[in-house]
Amino acid sequence: MKFIKSTIFLKILIIFLIFTLDRISKAYVINLLNETQFEEIYLLNFLNIYFIWNEGIAFGLLNFDSDLIYNFITFIIILISLIILFLAFKNKNYTGYFFAMILGGSLGNLFDRIKFSAVPDFIDIHF
Repeated sequence: MKFIKSTIFLKILIIFLIFTLDRISKAYVINLLNETQFEEIYLLNFLNIYFIWNEGIAFGLLNFDSDLIYNFITFIIILISLIILFLAFKNKNYTGYFFAMILGGSLGNLFDRIKFSAVPDFIDIHF
């Protein structure tokens, strides 16, 4: 029983930490780009910060001007997040911890979709 309580606590902690890191990093980059007025910051040969507001899903897919479609996609994301939550706590092995990490990031993006009607994307990896 003690092991189950500790794994549940650890998974909740992982979700909270990933969500918090997501919020802090996005707030920092938004603030940095508002102060500097640059859309792109070159960091390394393969890594830039290139800021965009993503109104679709992954890589801007399903980006429509319709509020109905946007709200439908947001509803689907909420359902998927609930499934991931179930999987995170159902899996008793290490897989549950990976689902907890995914859920933390998913909740961060869901928060942005609700607050800003878009998700701030800024990591640009290239070769």
